[in-house]
Amino acid sequence: MSPAFRAMDVEPRAKGILLEPFVHQVGGHSCVLHFNETTLCKPLVPREHQFYETLPAEMRRFTPQYKGVVSVRFEEDEDRNLCLIAYPLKGDHGTADSVDNSDCEPKSKLLRRTNKKHHVLEMEKTPKDWVRQHWKEEKMKSHKLEEEFEWLKKSEVLYYSLEKKGNVSSQLKHYNPWSMKCHQQQLQRMKENAKHRNQYKFILLENLTSRYEVPCVLDLKMGTRQHGDDASEEKAANQIRKCQQSTSAVIGVRVCGMQVYQAGSGQLMFMNKYHGRKLSVQGFKEALFQFFHNGRYLRRELLGPVLKKLAELKAVLERQESYRFYSSSLLVIYDGKERPEVALDSDAEDLEDLSEESADESAGAYAYKPIGASSVDVRMIDFAHTTCRLYGEDSVVHEGQDAGYIFGLQSLIDIVTEISEEGGE
Repeated sequence: MSPAFRAMDVEPRAKGILLEPFVHQVGGHSCVLHFNETTLCKPLVPREHQFYETLPAEMRRFTPQYKGVVSVRFEEDEDRNLCLIAYPLKGDHGTADSVDNSDCEPKSKLLRRTNKKHHVLEMEKTPKDWVRQHWKEEKMKSHKLEEEFEWLKKSEVLYYSLEKKGNVSSQLKHYNPWSMKCHQQQLQRMKENAKHRNQYKFILLENLTSRYEVPCVLDLKMGTRQHGDDASEEKAANQIRKCQQSTSAVIGVRVCGMQVYQAGSGQLMFMNKYHGRKLSVQGFKEALFQFFHNGRYLRRELLGPVLKKLAELKAVLERQESYRFYSSSLLVIYDGKERPEVALDSDAEDLEDLSEESADESAGAYAYKPIGASSVDVRMIDFAHTTCRLYGEDSVVHEGQDAGYIFGLQSLIDIVTEISEEGGE
């Protein structure tokens, strides 16, 4: 058994970990779940799994750390609440070895929630009368789910006002509509297939938001092409249409999702992929400006580090032969909870530290400068349609660089540079 699970001091049948929605997922259709504070998990796609196990060493700092594979099943409590539970893979002694489970939600917590007998849905053995009894109920739930998804599509940009005096990070758990959508879809898919299977493999990945108190997350769909080589004609045509009708075709990148906390107004803003597809190039630039704006001023101290990391990633990808990162995304993450600031109205030493750029931003008697450099992260994610000549089973082998992805990176670099050079707030 994996050391990650061996540390769980519970009964053998309870040696599972309760998976919860990852509240900072802002894009994508694959469900991402919270395994523990530093680890996430998502359904295993063989091609993505292969990518993480074979990716070039120089790309590792631009992707989440891969931590192994677990088995996930859905279970139901006495109140008919569906939950996803992760277990170690049977016979896989190397699974999740690097994962620290000290801050996991053990399955026993689920038991304590109801104080009732816990039922496991072994659907292969479920009597037919149980299926008949719940058929109507599940049909109604499915219809309700579809209505909620339609509402989410229409609510492309949402604003929530948070309590400034309260714990902002804890309030985030209640607002992200995209995270809830993906979690509900995953439960629905697994339940619909439950007659045939109730055990799935999920991969474990680094939680890139774990070191931020109030993560601001930008999900960018990269490249001028999104469909994989194995896509059906219908799928390929659909993806080509989406690219042609969005900024993907023009600049090689489009907004797939965004979560921003604006400390100045105390508002949390969400933008989903449906709105991102409608943006013009100017609208895309304005969305990026909004992402780096805290409600009072532009977070200029973030732009230099972002540009540096984008340039470094571009240099790395230009050295990758044969890779194509179709439908992959790029995450940009920073902390919406800013570091303490110092009033620079009178202290001579502090005034010496005030940069020319910050001086231009000064308004009135006070200018503010964060203590220390703010950290920002740039990572590639979602490799379900990635291909490379190393993947021997692929019928199509590409040569050279992924020009579409690199074009999108250069466009992003150009636009962030424009934002950083403009004087407006």
